[in-house]
Amino acid sequence: MRSLDALRLHVARCVVEANPEQAYLSQPPAVLLAVPVFKLELHSDGRVKRIDLLREPGQAKDTVQLARKAIERAAPFGDLRRVPGPLVFTETYLFDDARRFKPRSLN
Repeated sequence: MRSLDALRLHVARCVVEANPEQAYLSQPPAVLLAVPVFKLELHSDGRVKRIDLLREPGQAKDTVQLARKAIERAAPFGDLRRVPGPLVFTETYLFDDARRFKPRSLN
């Protein structure tokens, strides 16, 4: 990986692969249950440094914790020393009524 966009996509794929029962890859429904937005900061060895909530959903607030735990289960994300700059990016999680998520980067 040599860019933050590639890193965001890599992390999204890892999160889905580590949480197959909680994730979906199909087209998101027209009306989503919740859409939390996070800022992730990673260490160069792929460990999670910080997960900050940027946007809390108005309903189904438990989806924030579901997404956080899914990210933590997927870590570490491998050797990231080749990715330039600070390893900080945002990701939006699209939750359906079954409380399954899809990272927006995979949409």
